[in-house]
Amino acid sequence: MIEIATLARIPFLENASLAARRELAARAVLRRFAAGEVLFTAGSVSRGLYAILAGRVRVLRISDSRQHLVHVEGPGGSLGEVPLFQGGSYPATAIAAEPTTCVILSRAAVHAAMAADPALALIFLSRMASRVRDLVERLDGVVSRNVASRLAALLLERSNESGDAVFTLGGTQTEVAEELGTVREVIVRELRALRKCGAIAPAGRGRFRIPNLQALRRLRGGDPLSGESDG
Repeated sequence: MIEIATLARIPFLENASLAARRELAARAVLRRFAAGEVLFTAGSVSRGLYAILAGRVRVLRISDSRQHLVHVEGPGGSLGEVPLFQGGSYPATAIAAEPTTCVILSRAAVHAAMAADPALALIFLSRMASRVRDLVERLDGVVSRNVASRLAALLLERSNESGDAVFTLGGTQTEVAEELGTVREVIVRELRALRKCGAIAPAGRGRFRIPNLQALRRLRGGDPLSGESDG
C-alpha cells in the first residue's frame, strides 16, 4: 500500500478518478532498484505494471549474445503493459540504467481501478497506442537511415534535452549502439568522424558540445559530411 499522493507523481494517472486511485494505492508496492539491477526478465511471470517515479529503465530483447533496445523509459513512463492485459509473461527484459524508483501495480489492482473508473482503460489504451507508434518510427529509422544519420539525430536530441551547451550521450557507447541498432565499434568510428570534421567537440568527462549545428542537422537529414557512412 502507498499514499494516494504518490500516484499524483505519475502523469498518466493524474486524470484518474479518486476512486480509481484509491484502488491502485491500496494494492500498490513501492520498489527501488540499483543501477544495473533487473526489474524483470523476458519470459518471467508478470508482477504487474511498473510506473517509474525516478530514474531510467532500458527494455531489451536479448538473442545470440546481442542486446536489442526496445525502448527506454524515464520518470512518468511505464513498463509491462502487454502481460497486464494479455496475460502470460513479460516479452522483454527491463534493466535499471541508473538508480530507479517504481510503483508496481498488480493486474488485480489495475482491473479493480478500471472497474471503479472505466475511463482509465482509455488512458492505458492511449499509452499502448503511443508505444506502438514509437516502435514503428524507430524501426523506420533503422531501416531507412544509416548509422551516421541516426547518431546525428540522437546527438541533437541529447543536446536539446540537456538545455545546456554541453551534454552527454545519455549512456555508454554500447547502450547508444543498442539504441541505434548497431554495434559499439561503429559508434566509436562515427563519433571520431564527427569530431574530425568539427561537427562535435569533446567537452571533458564524457560530454560533448556542437560547434557546427548546421552540419549535424544536415547529417541527420541524410546528407553525408564527407563520403557516405555505412551502417
